[in-house]
Parts: sequence; C-alpha cells; structure tokens
Amino acid sequence: METYRGRLIDHLHLKVKDLDASKRFYKAAMDVLGIPLVEGEGYFFADELWVDVGPAVAHVHFAFQAKDREMVDRFHTAVLAAGGRDNGPPGERKYHPGYYAAFALDPDGNNVEAVHHGPHDRSSQSVHITW
Repeated sequence: METYRGRLIDHLHLKVKDLDASKRFYKAAMDVLGIPLVEGEGYFFADELWVDVGPAVAHVHFAFQAKDREMVDRFHTAVLAAGGRDNGPPGERKYHPGYYAAFALDPDGNNVEAVHHGPHDRSSQSVHITW
C-alpha cells in the first residue's frame, strides 16, 4: 500500500459551547498562521475549519502547519493569551527528526497543535507502508 503526504482532510467541523470564546482562540491562531477567519451569524470558518454552536460529540486532536519554529512559538503564545490552556510548550518531539510543535487546549478541550516539520529527508513525497 502506498500513502501520500499532502492534503488529507477536506474540512473539520467543531461544535462548541461558547462561540465567542472559541472565536477569540481560533482568531489568535489564524492571525499567527496568516489565514483569514470569516464570521457569520452563529458560525465562523477559516479555510477547512468550520465552527458553530452545538453539543460536542467528542474531543479531537488536530494540527495546523506552521512555516517555521518561530511561527509555532507565536501560535502557542497567541492562543494561550486568547483563553487556551497549555497542553505542551513549543519544542522538539520524538515523532521524527525536525518535528517541532506546541499544543494547547481550546475552550472546549480540543487538543490543537501547531507543527513545523523541520529539516529531514523529504526526497520522497510518498511513504511506503507494509501491512
């Protein structure tokens, strides 16, 4: 089986308790990442992320791509200042060489990550997995 790195998720829909609190958190994150946040009546969205009010089905984990380590650091600072809770400060992780990430819990307890995949072998755009 061959899998490819790139865009996997078409969209992510979050149901939240407090739209204003979530908007502050995600606006801070999107401002750092350079992605516009669009507001509507009872919802907001940013690229593939859609957020509106409703009962959460479950807590989720997802990661935003950051252009560099500095952006990861700024993301963490911004979302904590906007009401997020620290769930892992910026730093190297053992997932692969060059994996630099920070984690924060949004107002509903979702684990939101910003990650920069630093220098490592990117000579192949596909990953071969044997099942």
